[in-house]
Amino acid sequence: MKKELSVKEAVTVFLSLLLIISICVIGMGMSPIFPVLCALGLLIGWSKWRKASWDEIHEGIIDGVKTGIIPMVIFILIGALIAVWIASGVIPTMMYAGFSVINTSIFLPSAFVSCALVGISIGSAFTTVSTIGLALMGMGISMGFNAAILAGAIISGAVFGDKMSPLSDTTNLASAVAGADLFKHIRNMMWTTVPAFVISFILYAVIGLQTQISQTTLETEQFLSVLKANFSISWWALLPILLLVFCSIKRIPAVASLLLTILVSSVMYLVQQQTLNLKQLSGIIENGFVSETGMEQIDALLTRGGIQSMMWSVSLILLTLSLGGLLMKMEVITVLMTPLAHKLKSTGSLVAATVLSGALANLMIGEQYLSIILPGRAFKDSYDTAHLKPEVLSRALEDSGTVLNSLIPWGVSGVFMASTLQVSTLQYAPFSFFILLCPLLSILSGMTGIGIQKQLPQENEGKKH
Repeated sequence: MKKELSVKEAVTVFLSLLLIISICVIGMGMSPIFPVLCALGLLIGWSKWRKASWDEIHEGIIDGVKTGIIPMVIFILIGALIAVWIASGVIPTMMYAGFSVINTSIFLPSAFVSCALVGISIGSAFTTVSTIGLALMGMGISMGFNAAILAGAIISGAVFGDKMSPLSDTTNLASAVAGADLFKHIRNMMWTTVPAFVISFILYAVIGLQTQISQTTLETEQFLSVLKANFSISWWALLPILLLVFCSIKRIPAVASLLLTILVSSVMYLVQQQTLNLKQLSGIIENGFVSETGMEQIDALLTRGGIQSMMWSVSLILLTLSLGGLLMKMEVITVLMTPLAHKLKSTGSLVAATVLSGALANLMIGEQYLSIILPGRAFKDSYDTAHLKPEVLSRALEDSGTVLNSLIPWGVSGVFMASTLQVSTLQYAPFSFFILLCPLLSILSGMTGIGIQKQLPQENEGKKH
């Protein structure tokens, strides 16, 4: 770089790119791929205008994509998992069991709580949404619930579970970046997370009670009979779910866990078919399962999955991470965050700036890990100077960096949720109450001092030495 990047120029670049993407996606209803591609092209042009070499530009793109390689592999594996779980009867069994036990009048809050519990158990919002979330989505739609409201409840529950689980990557990352003890971090998050959960539960309960259930008892019985006639409905179908939970508890990496679960589910499918038709199985894993029950409702719900179904998501994530990586390389994000970190002194302003920085990083980088790491590094010294415990910083990082990614149409999490549940991010965002409340309550906590813990003098002295 020939000259140092000014704050004014960084703001201009950031707002210009954000404006292009926002107008196209929100204003014109476009798919995010084209505007993100245009933004990337303009950013490359600006980088060359600032005398950046092609090696520097390529390095920025590569560094950006590196952070998303494992998530992209996970996306591909989850596409395969969804297909084979439908074919082997896992998801149909969850739907069958759900219809048999869940009261329709409390279905919406039940879906929220169920996803929250599963999310805490396995520590992954992606896996929660693509398994029990998909089953609950099918059940809710068949009952007459609005798909956007359903998706909001399911994703909110999954994000709560991911955020509060000691098994979650983002929870461990936030505590590590801030220098906080993991379990102190989780306990401290309750100051904002529990109120957000309770308020969300009440809102979903109210909406659920006001929703007119279109499905009669006779239609439900018909739905169950068609499921039973066309899929293997059995308690054995829950084995892959238990295997996934076991792998999470044992801290087996996600890629290995998913591969093992796909293998077990595939064996179950072949046993059910009583044939070693690997060509048919490979077709399902690659292109998805096609439901042919003759009942339109079920066929629409259970025709999905497959590796190819995730390739649109992977292409968008590649472009978004390339854009984010180049913004990092050109120091646009750093220049925007650093002045804030040095100027802010009060607790309320520090917490608010951390939350807003996490939102900013999510908007422009579209990746959860960097949306935690960048604000964490930028503000850590400021929190120490203000004598705030590291759990205050780690909670602010989670309340923005972790949760908000699911509401970004071009974010890694937002892309996954939308493609898996087949509801656009902009449709479910207004009903993702838990996600919307977390950053607001975090800022409120900073302003009021509720849940804000100061470091003791001896702790400060210990850090200096």
